[in-house]
Amino acid sequence: MAVTLKEVAEKAGVSRSAVSRTFTDGASVSEKMRRKVEKAAQELGYSPNALASSLTTGRTKLIGLVSNNFHNPIFLQVFDLFTRGLQDRGLRPLLVNLTDETDPATSVRMLRQYSVDGVVVASSTLPPGFAKAFRDAGVPVVHSFGRYSAAPQVHVVGIDNVECGRMAARTLVERGYKNVAFLGGPESATSTQDRYTGFMSEMAAHPEVKTTYSFAKAYSFEAGRQEMLRLLKSAPADAYFCGDDVLSIGVLSALQDSGLQVPEDVGVIGLNDMEMARWESIDLTTIHQPIRQIITSTIELMVAMLDEPDRYPEARIFPCSVVERGTLRPAP
Repeated sequence: MAVTLKEVAEKAGVSRSAVSRTFTDGASVSEKMRRKVEKAAQELGYSPNALASSLTTGRTKLIGLVSNNFHNPIFLQVFDLFTRGLQDRGLRPLLVNLTDETDPATSVRMLRQYSVDGVVVASSTLPPGFAKAFRDAGVPVVHSFGRYSAAPQVHVVGIDNVECGRMAARTLVERGYKNVAFLGGPESATSTQDRYTGFMSEMAAHPEVKTTYSFAKAYSFEAGRQEMLRLLKSAPADAYFCGDDVLSIGVLSALQDSGLQVPEDVGVIGLNDMEMARWESIDLTTIHQPIRQIITSTIELMVAMLDEPDRYPEARIFPCSVVERGTLRPAP
């Protein structure tokens, strides 16, 4: 049988309310009382009941962690960092798969059924209005990997995808490529739109370079592979900026199966710097997105919002950089 709060109180020689205060964050209790209660709890093997605590404090410490891109391997890394980071802060992540659910109102109702204290929207493809729906419902929310805005309606932490597109274009021009292409994820995704905008705007300053574009059906290995196989039926470009690393790895697979050498015949640059990009068999030149820093900052904002729900929305944008590996020709 589980040890009860009453048993701990009797062993420590204190009231039940004293035990409850000892295990309630922020509650007033003397250091002498705390030591007595903790000693009795340890000897009895008592663990506080999180559900009972939530009924007392009005807080569940549940944080909804929602995403719609579970087929992308990078989110294994993202979810690992998020869940450990939240748990280190005494919060409990509730992982929600929104792959087949894009209606904000339905998602808000679902998360409220679990009485979450806050929501982290961990997605670069959902529109800004998705996170705003939680804010409008009175739920503290942070959009991680969200779209940059100078005047955000909710807290946003991420990168400037337009600048990343420009960075990729400048890199290909510096390497001397004369026929380049953008291969993005779904055209409806805000991250795709912004990376495309940045890439094409930078290439507009280089009319001597032929520039084309296309879009894959998803940010996935198979979508990148199939789109590249389709493009190879006509004359391929000399180099591709792919919308993210998993698309790039699909592109590399298609090029290999078609007998083309990378980077001798075709160059490839990705975006994210996911762990797989560093594998020796892949060795992908890519743009590094500081995922760990983005997640740490997201959690910091969420913790702050739990104490200050009306905190003014801010955008925290982290710089990116090119990581040199083996899928582009060397810079001159």
